[in-house]
Amino acid sequence: MEGTQSPEPAVPAPGAVSDYPVTFSVDYPDRDLNRVSTAFRIFAAIPFVILVAAVSGGERVGAGVGHAGAHLGGIAGGILFIPPLLMILLRKKYPRWWFDWNLQLLRLTNRLGIYLALMDDRYPSTDEQQSVHLDFPYPDAKVDLDRGMPLVKWLLAIPHYIVLFFLYIGVFFAVIFAWFAILFTGSYPRGVFEFVEGVIRWHNRVLGYAFVLVTDKYPPFRLQP
Repeated sequence: MEGTQSPEPAVPAPGAVSDYPVTFSVDYPDRDLNRVSTAFRIFAAIPFVILVAAVSGGERVGAGVGHAGAHLGGIAGGILFIPPLLMILLRKKYPRWWFDWNLQLLRLTNRLGIYLALMDDRYPSTDEQQSVHLDFPYPDAKVDLDRGMPLVKWLLAIPHYIVLFFLYIGVFFAVIFAWFAILFTGSYPRGVFEFVEGVIRWHNRVLGYAFVLVTDKYPPFRLQP
């Protein structure tokens, strides 16, 4: 995992322009997907699920984002939350290696989520981005981040939690539909793909705002870039 390297630039979807600092896209697999791999995906993913759980401190790994609730250790599914909060609050500083850790861990868990959502049949890499492109800029804490906002962002994001709860119910059924579609046709229906991609994009924006704390800009209520 490249936790100490500078973040790589995101590669947005073709024609997509995002006005939000957290960007996310997945390359559509314009080819026949492996039907055997798709049929047994949940079993094939077990070793990588164990690896991600170990890296993230043994927290529950969600299929799609890999985020668990914050706990007393100061992390959320392995994401450093309380330490950056305190540094921004007390010092107006966001240590670069903490930022790099959060970015690379989110990239790792998103690759697992995309694999479980059947959006790519290549086994997830521990360091290469593959078809999954997630990025957010390193913030200048003294200029870009308000000192007191980290204390209330998680609360301000409650409307997003509610909407995402229902959206992920839709994702569950969408992935089941895609599973049958791939088994019978070898392809992932593009409309379903874009819906699942959009929900994960929305979730990553909320994480970037409320827990990774890289922006004070409120996340938009939309699936599109």
